[in-house]
Amino acid sequence: MTQVSNTVRFVLDGHIVEAQGERRTTTVLDYLREQLQRTGTKEGCAEGDCGACVVMVGELNAAGNGVDYVPVNSCIQLLPTLDGKSLKTIESLKKADGRLHPVQDEMIKCHGSQCGFCTPGIVMSLVNLVHVLPSPSRQQITDALSGNLCRCTGYTPIIDAAFQAVEKKSELKLDDHADVALLKDIQRAKTPTLTLDGDILVQPVVRTKKGNEFVSPATLAEVADYLLKNPTTTLLAGSTEIGLQVNKKFSRPERIMYLGNVAELRQVTETAQAWRMGAAVSLTQVETLIAKAYPDFAEVLRRFGSPPIRSTATLAGNIANGSPIGDSMPCLMALGASLVLRRGAKTRKVLLENFYTGMKKNVLEAGEFIEAVELPKPVTGQVFRAHKVSKRFEQDISATCAAISYSLQGGKLSGVKLAYNGLAPSPCRAPKLEAVLEGKTPAAVKAADLDAAITASFTARDGLRATWAYRALVARNLVIDFIEEQKEVA
Repeated sequence: MTQVSNTVRFVLDGHIVEAQGERRTTTVLDYLREQLQRTGTKEGCAEGDCGACVVMVGELNAAGNGVDYVPVNSCIQLLPTLDGKSLKTIESLKKADGRLHPVQDEMIKCHGSQCGFCTPGIVMSLVNLVHVLPSPSRQQITDALSGNLCRCTGYTPIIDAAFQAVEKKSELKLDDHADVALLKDIQRAKTPTLTLDGDILVQPVVRTKKGNEFVSPATLAEVADYLLKNPTTTLLAGSTEIGLQVNKKFSRPERIMYLGNVAELRQVTETAQAWRMGAAVSLTQVETLIAKAYPDFAEVLRRFGSPPIRSTATLAGNIANGSPIGDSMPCLMALGASLVLRRGAKTRKVLLENFYTGMKKNVLEAGEFIEAVELPKPVTGQVFRAHKVSKRFEQDISATCAAISYSLQGGKLSGVKLAYNGLAPSPCRAPKLEAVLEGKTPAAVKAADLDAAITASFTARDGLRATWAYRALVARNLVIDFIEEQKEVA
């Protein structure tokens, strides 16, 4: 492997692109449109909501003989994250003989486009789907489109086009054989660089004249060492939060560390009792991992953003962001999840329910970061329920999300853990409500007691997404719904 200084290198349609002299916070979308003149990729919202900018980003597969792709919102993905990867845009789909991809062809035949602005993103979402899954169900097609907003065409002809396209199974996969060898040529080093004294030296992908850096380490040791030396570094994983800050607040952090190439942080290990998910494991991977054990949790994650968001966003990133309406945290708290925190060579374990100290505040020390999330597996007799309430079903921010875990001992609720978002400055457990439920039969739980516990637990706050009266009522009704089925069993 050769190393080109201060250059982002990626593979685009059988060629290596070397992006030099670009800002560390240049987005993939801006680079495509302004430098490569690939204007098929559109900017609609610049915040990962509309899907007009969807592209496919690929990495060498585990066997090293193919490319694994994920859909990505290029408007919030920073260009240096592409270093060592492959990129496909709407222009990549046209074959050498001029023929279109089956998805494009059927979009035309089914009249799946009117103004056309959103069409490239829609096509790329569907192409990524059929490249990975050549026989998708209707649900899988609509899920793939949940992050693509179309204001004029309507989705029926688009879904029809997808079904028609999958009939041409032999033509669905992209021809990326020429990319494999090139990806091997530009792949990033998997071992740290050492000085003559044996100290770790994290090589920047991009460094400015002012000394600001974008680094992309490959090992956990590099991450820990760099953060000890530079504790104010901004950690970047899926870019679903930092991309917003770049676009909307014009944020320009001095130092950015991308975690997407750290193998240890992308690993999932398990024991008979729990899963250990590295901090760079995506929400899509988590959703697949826990689907059978905790279907309600998987459904909450399915409604978390869209496939391009979930393919890059990470569980640890959602936790570290600490939003009061973070959707994963109530589920994790109700299930007794804990975090492995690392600073230098030392690690400690903290229950997620003890992680937050206020709005966007937590117990992390300077130079400390989340290494992994540990999630207990279900035990015999355990009941887990969760539900997200929002104005729009797909891709919307919560009014509140509630999750509960309990078992029935002699017909009575036992080991109750109940957690919410949207009711307090940070996601949290609700011990006073848990006390109302603990030791009672489901039929004996009174709505008035739950209302009183909610009043005693939280400060009434109206918000943009819901009034307090609505949130408090929903918080109570969700608990009743979660235990209602047990009344019928009893």
